[in-house]
Amino acid sequence: MLLAAVLALNPIGLDVFYAAFLSGEALSRNIWSSIALIAIAIAALVIVLEWRTRVFFANRRSRGTTT
Repeated sequence: MLLAAVLALNPIGLDVFYAAFLSGEALSRNIWSSIALIAIAIAALVIVLEWRTRVFFANRRSRGTTT
C-alpha cells in the first residue's frame, strides 16, 4: 500500500495523472488515460490482495492454529 502511494504521489506519477485527466490535448488524454487506469486497477488489486492476506493471517493467529 505504501509503494502504491509513493508511486502515485511522486512527480512522475503526478505528471501522468495530469496528462491522463487534466490535459488540454485530447490525444494526450486518450493515450495516458488508459495507461493510468490500468495502473490504478493493478495498484488496487495489489492493495486488496495484501489486505486479504493480512486479514487471513490475523484470523488464523487469533484462533491459535499453527502450521
